Amino acid sequence: MALTSLAIHDAAETVLGCVCAALDDAAGTVDGQPGCPCRACVVPGPPAWEGCNDPCSSDKVGGQLTVHVSRIFPTSTFPTEERVVQGGRNCVAPSTTAVEMVVTLLRCAPTMSERGCPPSCDELGVAARTVHVDLGTIYNALLCCLPTTGTRRRGPMFHLPAGRVLEPQGGCMGVEQRLILAVPNCGCPEESP
Repeated sequence: MALTSLAIHDAAETVLGCVCAALDDAAGTVDGQPGCPCRACVVPGPPAWEGCNDPCSSDKVGGQLTVHVSRIFPTSTFPTEERVVQGGRNCVAPSTTAVEMVVTLLRCAPTMSERGCPPSCDELGVAARTVHVDLGTIYNALLCCLPTTGTRRRGPMFHLPAGRVLEPQGGCMGVEQRLILAVPNCGCPEESP
């Protein structure tokens, strides 16, 4: 079975929409929690750590939310990668294509003061709380939103590997959540004579 031309990109856009909406909801329920950053996009590969503190305007949230595809692979037993050689005689293609995506959220991290003093424990505690809420929010967004999308009655099949907190660097801190999503296949086009 083959993918439609936009299946992978449409799936990435759906994931981005689910996560962004959940971040905005969390901002409405957790005091001081920033919402979805104004810089939220599907990107062609691992994101550059830029724009973590640059709001688009005075009423927007700074930071950077990205979704990128890290790999695709065939699977007959989702989410296990199929290891069957294709192209042999009487060979049946795997029933599903799996897409591994990475959701990355970067926010501004506390840094040294102009006098060279490290951030206070209070500043670090607020930053840790923000990261922890972001990690849980992204995980919940994928668990709760993805089942409402797609053409299957219960939404697409998906697997959530471990999420992780990223080591602060360059004034940014953040979280990363991987996702393996089954994307719908369609029939292969007939070969021209």
